[in-house]
This record gives sequence, C-alpha cells and structure tokens, in this order.
Amino acid sequence: MASLNKRTLFITGASRGIGLAIALRAAQDGANIAVVAKTADAHPRLPGTIYTAAESIEKAGGQALAIATDIRFEEQVASAVEQTVHRFGGIDILVNNASAIQLSNIAETELKRFDLMLQVNVRGTFLCSRLCLPHLQKSNHAHVLTMAPPISLEAKWFAGHAAYTVSKFGMAMMTFGIAAELSGCGIAFNCLWPKTIIKTAALAVIPGIDTSRCRIPQIVADAAYAILTKEPTQLCGQFCIDEEILKAEGTTNFDKYAINPKMEPIADLFVD
Repeated sequence: MASLNKRTLFITGASRGIGLAIALRAAQDGANIAVVAKTADAHPRLPGTIYTAAESIEKAGGQALAIATDIRFEEQVASAVEQTVHRFGGIDILVNNASAIQLSNIAETELKRFDLMLQVNVRGTFLCSRLCLPHLQKSNHAHVLTMAPPISLEAKWFAGHAAYTVSKFGMAMMTFGIAAELSGCGIAFNCLWPKTIIKTAALAVIPGIDTSRCRIPQIVADAAYAILTKEPTQLCGQFCIDEEILKAEGTTNFDKYAINPKMEPIADLFVD
C-alpha cells in the first residue's frame, strides 16, 4: 500500500474537526503537515488551536508547522505557502477543508455572513488551489482534495439555507473546474463529503441535531487517506462519499465510526 511518509500536506482548517483528523491520519505515516487555520488563540466555544493541533500531529508521528492564516486574504495564504515550502521543501497535497457555515434562510442571513461563506468557501478554495499549484506541479504525487458535496439542483438542498448551499456547491464546482482545466497534468483534483453528519466541535453551534446519531471525523479521515494514497491518475474529477470510498477499499462494518452503533446515523446535507 502507498504511504504518505515524507509527503507534505497543506491543510486548511486543520486546527480541529475533520481537518485535524485528516492530518493525524497522515501523520501516522510520518507526513509533514502545514496546519493552516485562523485559531492561534483559544476560541471561547471551540476547542483547539493551530499549536495544539501541531503538537498532536507530532505525537502521532508527523512533522507539523502551525501557520496562523485567514484564507480570505491573498497575502496570508501566499505567506503560508512560502513558509511550508521553506520548511518542507515543497507541497504534495492540498486539502481544502476550511469552511464557514450558517444554515439560515434569506431573511436571517446577514450580508456579512453571506460574504464570509462565499469568501472562505469559494474564494478560499480558489486562492489556495491557485497558490499551491506551482508547487503541486513539481510533485510526483500531487493531490487536491476539497471537502465539498456532490452538486445537485434539487430544491430541497437550497430551501432554508441557499447561501450556504451555493457556497459549498461553489467549492465543488471550483475543484471540478480546475480538474477539467488541468486534465492530464498529473494532479488529482477530487471532492469528498460524508454520507452522514459528523460530530465535530462546530456541530455544537447548530441546534437540534441528535449527536448520538452522528459519526466521528475518523471516517472522513480514513476515506481521505484512501484517496490521497492513490496514484493521481487513478482518481480525478470525482465527487466522493466517505462510506462509498471505504466500501471500495473493503470496509464492511462502520460501527467503529458511530457515536452509538445501535442507532441509524443521520444523513448529511446533500446526500440522499
């Protein structure tokens, strides 16, 4: 099986949740991880900083570089890329994980929140992809993996949270578009999305979700690992679902990922 040993991953939003889980899985192979996120100081409601994440990554067997970065700003992303290349010698893998969320209807979505979701989710995906690209082109194992759902124009995915949906589909379309533009370049561009709701710290800010019917971030991390260890020519331009990826790898029992294995997990948004 392929390994991520000595590979360098540039992961946005890696201070907690799914981003950190992906980093820790790669760290088990001895990967180098650039922890690219805003949280340098402890958040009042969300646990974890770029520094605690880096410490966990190194304990798991990887090398880590904590870089405080707001991916809405070009100069900050450019600096993060430069620091990563200076420390590790290049970039093999970009994980576009950072995302802003607010599940609110039109009347309740303030313009500043609309702007935030579009800037972080769509613009951030474009910016990080664009600035990492020159370094990815030098790698012999280049991947871009974006945490975004399969695109669907069913009205039910827009009703009640159109702004968020547009921003997440924007991430997916941006990744798919770059894959099409750079087809044959040797870089794998794919999207990954969980089949079920994942219990993360950020979930606490969304009321009404029965967390006992969620899964843990490790399922997404294991699916990401399965994708990122493939040769780039094997999988490109695809909208992947974590459970489907792991089934293809031979996983048949998903109880270990369940908060409560006796309860049916809740399907995530954008997944039937």
